[in-house]
Amino acid sequence: MAVISMKALLESGVHFGHRTNKWDPRMKPYIFTERNGIHIIDLQQTSKLLNQAHNVIRDAVSNGGMVLFVGTKRQAQETIADEATRCGMPYVTERWMGGMLTNWSTMHARIQELERLEKMRDNNELERLTKKEGLLIGREITRLQTRLSGTRSMKRRPDLIFIVDVGREEAAVNEANLLNIPIIALVDTNCNPLNVDYVIPSNDDAIRAIKLLVAKVADAVLEGKAMRKEDEPEATAAADAKSDGKPKSRGPRKPIVETDSDENVGDDALLGESTLAKLNVSRKVDDAPVVSDAPVAKAEDVPVASEAPVAKAEDDSAEASANAE
Repeated sequence: MAVISMKALLESGVHFGHRTNKWDPRMKPYIFTERNGIHIIDLQQTSKLLNQAHNVIRDAVSNGGMVLFVGTKRQAQETIADEATRCGMPYVTERWMGGMLTNWSTMHARIQELERLEKMRDNNELERLTKKEGLLIGREITRLQTRLSGTRSMKRRPDLIFIVDVGREEAAVNEANLLNIPIIALVDTNCNPLNVDYVIPSNDDAIRAIKLLVAKVADAVLEGKAMRKEDEPEATAAADAKSDGKPKSRGPRKPIVETDSDENVGDDALLGESTLAKLNVSRKVDDAPVVSDAPVAKAEDVPVASEAPVAKAEDDSAEASANAE
């Protein structure tokens, strides 16, 4: 199914190219005909290639990729800023700063410098400086905000670059080609399509055409983000299932509880012959009477504790009477 209907492309004027005397011969495969000295773009190819670019952007974003929107011409600045903000992607609407991609470490340092200066301004630290120093820092903040406002959220190089009018953004195209970053671009009849990986032949001067196509690119980004959110719960569930499948450490063994069905089962059914023989021997030893080697004392030989003191008392009384006599 087409991302955009043919009727919508016609109504937006996507099929209008440049004058025939300003065309680039390398765009000939994408030109349908000529009318009143103006080239007419083949909208069937535009629709087909737009679907391809839509799928590439959606898949890249669903895998965690980032798309950089670039459009510095007046007709595209507002649209690029609005659509990139809507889909949460970085953008460049002012002059392309040389080394934005090839010298990314320096550009990232400038972004951090902008954040540091803004923090100083918000904390009223500029009031402690002289008037001239405060004015210079304020101008620096304004200049950096103008150049880097759209790329402040970009922490690394993008995975894709979407460009409006590759003829105007030649520096961005060269840097992307040096770093092998895929380029998706709206290419008019006066531009060179050879340096672009995914060409979308269309009018890049009409505001309505730019709004229509850039909006569809932003929709592809949002669709990729939605797919990523849907895949996250599935990945979490798969990880949990994988962890459940791992062998777990054996805990302490639970005591075996005998059931009613095991009460009637004898030792013969559960033990071997040698074990049964040992058990029989141990049982005979346990049942045998205990014989002691010590002589058994008779009841007559056991002295009575109560009689001993009485006999001693009688002997004492007899001795006392003999002395008296």
